[in-house]
Amino acid sequence: MASRLNPYLNFRNSAREAMEFYKDVFGGTLTMNTFGEFQSAQDPAEKDLIMHAQLETPTGFTLMGSDVPLSMPFVPGTNVGAISLSGEDEAELRGYWDKLTVGATITQPLEKAPWGDSFGMVTDRFGTSWMVNINAPRQ
Repeated sequence: MASRLNPYLNFRNSAREAMEFYKDVFGGTLTMNTFGEFQSAQDPAEKDLIMHAQLETPTGFTLMGSDVPLSMPFVPGTNVGAISLSGEDEAELRGYWDKLTVGATITQPLEKAPWGDSFGMVTDRFGTSWMVNINAPRQ
């Protein structure tokens, strides 16, 4: 699989509803995982919130989204999302990561995540938020 670049939207307690709405708009296949599924809820009230949703449309669009944890700031209209880079080519994706982190603020180091992939988040020196996910080799 080639590396992909796509939007990743943030929500406060409404990711499930929003992503189901986008599925109605664009069609396609929607998958969603909760914070509870990955034992990643910092607050018990978050266990059923969406940690990751992905909509793949028949026209080739990919839209991702999640609920922002309660411990993180969220102001609707100001931190609506990030740009997601994902794929299997570790050297390529780490190369992008290394360049994006120059003069940037790393909010999540690029390291092994609970779902098995390597994942990191960074806000570049221009204020753009990026997420990098390197797919773990499949058995």
